[in-house]
Amino acid sequence: MQYRHLGRSGLKVSELSLGSWVTFHNQVDISLAVEMMSAAYEAGVNFFDNAEVYAGGKSEEVMGAALKKLGWRRGSYLVSTKFYWGLHDGPNERNTLNRKRLIEAMNGSLGRLGLEYVDLVFCHRPDPTTPIEETVWAMHNLIEWGKAIYWGTSEWSAAEIAAAIEIAERHHLHKPVMEQPQYNMLERTRFEKEYARIFKDYGYGATTWSPLASGLLTGKYNQGIPEGSRGALKGYDWLRDHLTDEEKLAKVRALGPIAEGIGASMSQLALAWCLKNPNVSTVITGASRVEQVHENMKAVEFVDRLTPEVMAQIEAALGYE
Repeated sequence: MQYRHLGRSGLKVSELSLGSWVTFHNQVDISLAVEMMSAAYEAGVNFFDNAEVYAGGKSEEVMGAALKKLGWRRGSYLVSTKFYWGLHDGPNERNTLNRKRLIEAMNGSLGRLGLEYVDLVFCHRPDPTTPIEETVWAMHNLIEWGKAIYWGTSEWSAAEIAAAIEIAERHHLHKPVMEQPQYNMLERTRFEKEYARIFKDYGYGATTWSPLASGLLTGKYNQGIPEGSRGALKGYDWLRDHLTDEEKLAKVRALGPIAEGIGASMSQLALAWCLKNPNVSTVITGASRVEQVHENMKAVEFVDRLTPEVMAQIEAALGYE
C-alpha cells in the first residue's frame, strides 16, 4: 500500500480506503465490520469513510462499535463523516449546511462513532439556501474546537469550491482541502474536466467514491441483477436503470478481455485505473464480504501493469478513441 498526500495538505492517506455506504448496517453487522476493517487495516488502509446519513445514522454506530472492539491506536487511522441531508424533517434539520445544523450534526456523529474528533468532515452536497460564508465559518469553528482536523466538500461545483476557498483565505480561516466526487471509468467528466483547475490552482485533494460504478464494473450485472446484490436491495430501486443500461454493459463486457490480459479481476482493473490518475488522493472501496476486501486490496499490484498501451485499449473499450 502506498500513501498519498491529501492534496497539498500534510496528511497522508492510503491509496485505497474502505467506505461504509450501503453496506454497514444494511449488509454488514458489527462482527463483520470488525473483520472487514481489520482486513483492510492489515493491508495498509488508514482511512475509513462514513456519513451521518448512511443507514440513517446506523452506519456510524456500526463503525463506532467496530472501532471500540478493534482498539487501534487513534493516531494510526483516519475516520470521516459528512453532513447535509440530516436525519430528521425539521426546517433546520434537513438539506442544509447552516451553522446550527453543522454543529449539531457533528456532535451527533461523534456520539455515534464514539470518537472525540473525526479526521475529515465533508459538506455532503452544496446548499444553495445558506451563504457559503456561513458554512465556511462553521466548518472553521469545528476545526478550531478540535471536533475535526480537515474539512472538504462532496459533489460541489468547481465554482462553489473556489468560492469557499477564497472566502477562507480572505478571512484567514481553515479552508477546505479535499473533494469527495464520484469517479470511475463510466463517470469521469466532472473529475477530469470541471475539477482540473481546482486541482491545478488550489492543490485540492480527492477521496473518490464509487470506483466500481455501484458494482457495474465488476461484471456481475452483465447477465442481469443477481439476488443479494446491491441492485436487489430494498430502497435502491433508483440504481436499477444504471445497472441495466445496455450501453454501459457493452463497455463493461469489452473491458473483460483487458482485465484478463493483465491477470486482474474486473474490480481490480477498475480500481487500478482510478489510481493511475495523480489527482486521486485515495479511492474509497466498498465491500459486503471480507473476500471482497482482500480482492480489492490487491488492485494496487496492477497499477504498474496499466502501461500506455493497456490504457489505450481501455479508452477504446470505453469509446474514447
